[in-house]
Formats: sequence, C-alpha cells, structure tokens
Amino acid sequence: MSQAADQREPSVERATLRRILARARPHWLSLSVAVVLLLTGSGITLALPQLAGNFGGALLSAEEPERALASLREGLVLFGALLLVQGLLQVVRRLLLVRVGERVVAELRVEVYAHLLDQAQAFHAQQRTGELLSRLGADIVRVQQTVSSDLASFLRNSVILVGGFALLLQTDPWLTLVMLGVIPPLVLVLSFVGRRIRRLSRRTQAGLAEVSATAQEVLAAIDVVQAFTREDHEVERFTRGVEDVYRDVLRRAVLQDALSSATRLLGFTALGLVLVIGGTMISAGGLEPGELLSFMFYTVLVASSVGSFSDLYSRMQVSLGAGARVLALLDLPLAFAGERERAPVELDGGGLRFRAIGFRYAEDGPWVLDGVDIEIPPDSVCALVGPSGSGKTTLGRLLLRFWDPQRGAVEIDGHDLRELRLEDLRRKLAVVAQEPTLFSGTVRENIRYGRLDATDEEVEEAATAAYAHEFIVELEAGYETRVGERGVLLSGGQRQRIAIARALLRDPLILLLDEATSALDSESEARVQAALEVLQRGRTTLVIAHRLSTVRRADQIIVLDHGRVVERGTHAALMARAGAYAAMVERQALLDDLGETS
Repeated sequence: MSQAADQREPSVERATLRRILARARPHWLSLSVAVVLLLTGSGITLALPQLAGNFGGALLSAEEPERALASLREGLVLFGALLLVQGLLQVVRRLLLVRVGERVVAELRVEVYAHLLDQAQAFHAQQRTGELLSRLGADIVRVQQTVSSDLASFLRNSVILVGGFALLLQTDPWLTLVMLGVIPPLVLVLSFVGRRIRRLSRRTQAGLAEVSATAQEVLAAIDVVQAFTREDHEVERFTRGVEDVYRDVLRRAVLQDALSSATRLLGFTALGLVLVIGGTMISAGGLEPGELLSFMFYTVLVASSVGSFSDLYSRMQVSLGAGARVLALLDLPLAFAGERERAPVELDGGGLRFRAIGFRYAEDGPWVLDGVDIEIPPDSVCALVGPSGSGKTTLGRLLLRFWDPQRGAVEIDGHDLRELRLEDLRRKLAVVAQEPTLFSGTVRENIRYGRLDATDEEVEEAATAAYAHEFIVELEAGYETRVGERGVLLSGGQRQRIAIARALLRDPLILLLDEATSALDSESEARVQAALEVLQRGRTTLVIAHRLSTVRRADQIIVLDHGRVVERGTHAALMARAGAYAAMVERQALLDDLGETS
C-alpha cells in the first residue's frame, strides 16, 4: 500500500466512525443515561485506590493495632458497598448499550438489504451473492461490537486514564513524570503495529467474503458439482481460500499479541521504576507509605487502561474496516433514484412498442439489439423466435426495465418506460420463466407472492385456473406443503403451474412468457400450455419461444437473428414465405422426428 493510502486511512476511519455514531443519535436518551452511569462507575474506580492508600497507610503507621484493625474493617465495608454499586451501574449500562447497539445494527442491516434490492440488474450481474451476504452478516456483527462494547470501553478507559494521571500528579509530580516516560514508545508501537493490523483486518474480511461467495456459488450449483464429480476439486478450492484467511488471521493475532505484550511490558517497567524510586523517597522521608501505596494502585490502574487501549485499538481496526465495507454498499447510487417522486401513470390499454431499440450490455461490447422495431396491439400475442443469442431474452429484460436501451425506447400505451415510476410499470407485468423461481416457503405462500393481500379462496381459484389445484391437494400438506429451496421438492411441470397461478393472481396487463415450456416433457408441456392459454386471455402477451409448435396461434411472430428483425407475420404467412422461420420449423420438426425414432 502506498504512503498516500496510509495517510488517507485515518481520515477514512474517522469518517466511518462518525457515520456509525450518527446512527445512534435517535437513541440519545439511552446513550446519555449509559454515559452518566459509565462516568459514575469510573469515578468509583478512581476513588478506590485513594481509599486503599489511606487505609493501608493508616494501618502501616498506626501505633494502636486494635484501632487500626477497626478502621480497616470499616474501610472494607465501604469498599464492598462501592463495588456493589459499581457492579449494579455496570449491569444497567451494559444493558442500555447492548440494546442501542442491537437496534442500530438491526436498522443498518435492514437499510443495507433494502438498498441492495433497489440496485439495478447491472450491479447484481457484477457481484457475488456470497460476498454480499458476508457484508450483511459478519461485517455488520462487527459494527455491533463497536457500538455496544468497544466505544464504551474506549470512553471508560479514557476517563480512568485522564483521571488516574490527574490523581498521580496530585500525589507526586516527580513519580508521575516517570510514568509519562512510557508514553512516547507506546505511541510509536501503536502507530507501527496498528497500520499492519488494519491492513490484515481488511484483507481478512475480504478473504472471508470470498470464501462465503465460493461456498454459496457451489452449493447453489450442487447438482452440477456432483454430476461432474468435482466434489474434491471444490473442497480443495474452498480449502485454499480458508487457508489464506487462516494465515492472515494468524498474522493479525501475532501482531495483536505483540502489541498487547509490548504495552504490558512498558506498563510494568514503569511500575517497577515507580516502586524503586518511591521506596527510595520513603527512606529519605520525602513520601509517606500510604501515598506510595495509592500511587502504586493508580499506576496499576493507568497501566491496565493503557493495556486495554492496545487490545481495543486492534478490535476497532477490525470493526471500522468492516463498517467501511458495509457503508460502501449504502454509498452505491441507485439507478432509479428519484423516480418515486414522479406522478403515477395509470396503464390500462396494454399496447406495447419497441421503437428502434439499440442495446448492448457493455459500453465497448457488441450490439445485442440493433434497430429492433416491434409494435404489439393490446390483447394480442406476439412471439419472439430465433437462434440462441439473437436477442429474444434481452427484449424481455428491457420490458421489465432490468436494463434500459442506449438507443430507442420501449413504450406501453405510448409512455416511454423511463418516464414511468418503476412500481407502476412492474405492477402491470407478470413473468413466467423457463426455470421459475420458487421460494422455500409453502405452496400457498409462493402463489400469494403474486398479490400479497389475496385471500385463501383467491389463491385456490388461481391454482385451479392454472391446472395446479389437483396436484396441490394431493401433496402431503396440501397448500401448506413446503416446496424446498427453489422448489426442488416439486417437479418441473408442478413448479411451472405454481408460477402460472402466481401470475394469474397478479392479474397483469402484460404477460411475459420466457420459454415457459421448453424444459418440460410432452405430458407436462400439454398441461402447462393449457394453463398458459387461460393466463393469456384478455392480456397482451410477449412469448419468448424455443419450441416453435407453441407459437403457431400467435397473432404475430417476430424472427430475430443477430439482434435484428429478419421476418415478421403469422405462422401461415411465414411458412408460405419459406424463409428463415420456415427453415427453423422444418429443422425442429426433423430433430423431433429423430428424437422419436432414436
């Protein structure tokens, strides 16, 4: 890391700390009470060495032992009472700070999660889910430690350190100068070792995120891993990442222990010097035994605070690094920021137009769509066909406004989608994909996802219309059956019909079918096709087709090739033209015949 980067790090840390503390401002009352309790408890801690010195000095110099012992017993009772009060104050303070810390973290986690959900597809396409989950989990937990524990420890040790030095100066200025002699080497050690701990902490967090991302990616594709017998390969890859993290954690632990040991060494060195010099002063009559005893207690107290600062400093480096990673997500600009302030537009016709669309995924990439112009009247069915990579799915993604075209416009009822509020647009759309995504809840919850306020009767009506009710009631728990992650406990045809029921419940103005039957066997396809015909009634439908037999009754068929429209018309008209579409139909029929005879 460059020297300039090193110089920037403290300012970044301060900014991170300020932003984290700002999130605790709404809880100022609890924090104020906690601070008062902390100061009171710290004051008791500072009073104890003085009391111990007074009673110890009286005991050492007393001419009447019985009277000294009675005074000592009184002192022990006072000592015990102060410790009891201090303990109660500490319990209440910790409860207050933990509550504030957990609340700040809960609010931060929800805010980050919501911010991620509002990010455009371009962002998610470049991110690894496991790394994002690591920031939502482990990184935010470390922020919680800072808010609820580390900052309180920092304030407490600061009060004890400042108060202890003040009382040391009051007791004996010369001995205090001996104590202050450890400060310059301590600052040098903290500065030198702290930078290295900070770098290792950030590298460790990044490594943990990478390991989490790898695990999430592999587990999500476990069928592929097992099908290719790559279990040992993935374990080896995961192990390499874990070992890298282990080495960084070990290096960080060594530095932290070295910092802690150096701090304690300096503290005990100062304590030894004080003991030698103080004993000499007592022999010379320049210091009372009780004063030296109090001074020794304060020296231990100050030294322990300094030692705690080294451990606290190490933890804070880790926490602030994690906090910076979390806050970096909140700093990401939203692609659709400000659109919610627009006036709502009611879409009720369903006319769809792709007007001279030009689109590419990267600024320097090839044009995926080039000059595509399609008009789809309301309540009609338009099918997009063409070879893989021709741009069919991209048009569907532009309709959902997952991406925006660089040239041209997508319009509904004459409104450019970029002029609409995103929620107004997507509320009028429903998608049934080739591989429908189901959540790991119940069948009923997955269907109700189309409209969250739907009644149970409406859910079952949608399932019946989608030809799903019959198989649902035969499941072990009916509509309350859990479908497993991504619906793995259901067959492909069952998942499709649940997705169709979900779309029916949404009651969309425009329907997007993205190769919804291409992955099904002929029996399942027939059932799903019947459900799709129900779904398409009275709606504008855009069909992205792989099996051409499913689009013969479409009002118009658009043939795409290399991002351009090469043919358009009905099935009959395109077959009569004997062009690209007719060739695709004949080729697919031949492949189907070969499949049946093989």
